[in-house]
Amino acid sequence: MLRQASKNQEDEIRRYYRTLYNAWGAQHWWPAETRFEVIVGAYLTQNTAWTNVERALANLRNADLLSVDGIRQVRLSRLERLIRSSGYFRQKARRLKTFVAFLDKKYDGSLDRLFRQPTERLREELLSLNGVGPETADSILLYAGSHPVFVVDAYTRRILNRHEILPEKTDYEDIRNLFEHALAPIATKQENARQHTPLSAPPLESGFRAHPPSAMSTAHRTALAQVYNEMHGLIVGVGKHHCGKSQPKCDGCPLQRFLPGR
Repeated sequence: MLRQASKNQEDEIRRYYRTLYNAWGAQHWWPAETRFEVIVGAYLTQNTAWTNVERALANLRNADLLSVDGIRQVRLSRLERLIRSSGYFRQKARRLKTFVAFLDKKYDGSLDRLFRQPTERLREELLSLNGVGPETADSILLYAGSHPVFVVDAYTRRILNRHEILPEKTDYEDIRNLFEHALAPIATKQENARQHTPLSAPPLESGFRAHPPSAMSTAHRTALAQVYNEMHGLIVGVGKHHCGKSQPKCDGCPLQRFLPGR
């Protein structure tokens, strides 16, 4: 039977955060050098593996097109070729063009002006764009704009379902609200203590490696945005290394002891 009490669910999420962070430390997610690289990556990672996105980003970087002006000026056919490795490349190329057109029309091409907007207003604007669902919008808000929103992905749903916290088909907003309410006290405690330095505990799993630090992963953000950032990055680590879609590898996972029945 699934847990019903919201307080119990929130307590569980906080335990997961502390356990994962003590085990693996800072994940340095999202790996990018600029805010626009994060935005492009958020579009390209839809329905594909991150390794495929990295190849597409490298192509854009090598062509000196990984910028607002680059995407604005490049021919659509060439953009499609450069991001082909990410899959659905024709759709994604058009969507990138649409984003830049939106940025130009509403904010004179300025990411600074874009991200100065209130979170909820900007979220609504992003969701109105073709090809932008809640996960993509929240990834842009959190990782490019440092807005305090939690990103819910397939890994999050899978872990919650297998640990009998929430069904996998739970509404996106319900999951987001659960994590945001659960993690807010951790951020408040860190803010009050004026401490938010990565823990130095070694990984519990041999061979596990976080992403190396990048300009965006180490950018200044509020304690709340940082906690949301870390939790999502840690969940991605669990999903990649342990909680596979068809064959979970629970041995060595820091969350194994929380599985029902243990």
